Amino acid sequence: MVTTHTLVLLRHGQSTWNLENIFTGWTDVPLSGAGEDEARTSGRLMAHAGIEFDVVHTSVLRRAIDTASLSLNEMGLGWIPVTRHWRLNERHYGDLQGLNKKETVAKHGQDQVHLWRRGYTTAPPPLDLTDDRHPAKDRRYRDLPPELLPSSECLADVVERMLPYWYDAIVPDLMDGKTVLVVAHGNSLRALVKHLDGISDEEIPSLNIPTGVPLRYDLDDDMRVVSSGYLGDQAEIAAAAEAVAKQAG
Repeated sequence: MVTTHTLVLLRHGQSTWNLENIFTGWTDVPLSGAGEDEARTSGRLMAHAGIEFDVVHTSVLRRAIDTASLSLNEMGLGWIPVTRHWRLNERHYGDLQGLNKKETVAKHGQDQVHLWRRGYTTAPPPLDLTDDRHPAKDRRYRDLPPELLPSSECLADVVERMLPYWYDAIVPDLMDGKTVLVVAHGNSLRALVKHLDGISDEEIPSLNIPTGVPLRYDLDDDMRVVSSGYLGDQAEIAAAAEAVAKQAG
């Protein structure tokens, strides 16, 4: 009989900037009211599925931290250990951060914005180091070597900076027999799903992860996928993923 290890990936609930259709990246914005409801609903879905987590990993951005807290409290698991790390942060959108997505399309054209949003190796225009939005200005990253702080990222960059955390922190928890919850962001989770499912560079732009919907993986001892799937109403989940795809018009 194959031993399996349970991993659940959860994109944070809708943020205030998701609601306003704004490029967010590393900007630390809160959940919207609907996002808080999504987080609680995800907790109920995971509890109904009989999942009992031992540990949770989140980014250092409040929309992920608050989603984890609300979900776990709904499950009666608010006490379990939490590890937070910048490597699980959203993709850094560079100079697009704070801009409305549809207005950016109107200015630069749909093809260019699609490349910035979904091109695997195309990063948006970078921030200048003197820009107040640059992570070098944020005290939570003050102990990191400057060369690790992005001014902009493509998805390939996110894969490169996320995978060390997968191997060094999450895999050891799974191999120790722990049931693991990872609460992060659309692009950091796309990077991990790309790795887990072996999605090609050409196919990954079409993957859209909806907010607040748990994605369960059962993995073997080699961290290969035995089974996977979203928890909840599949038609609603498909509609939510399609809505993500249409954010930039």
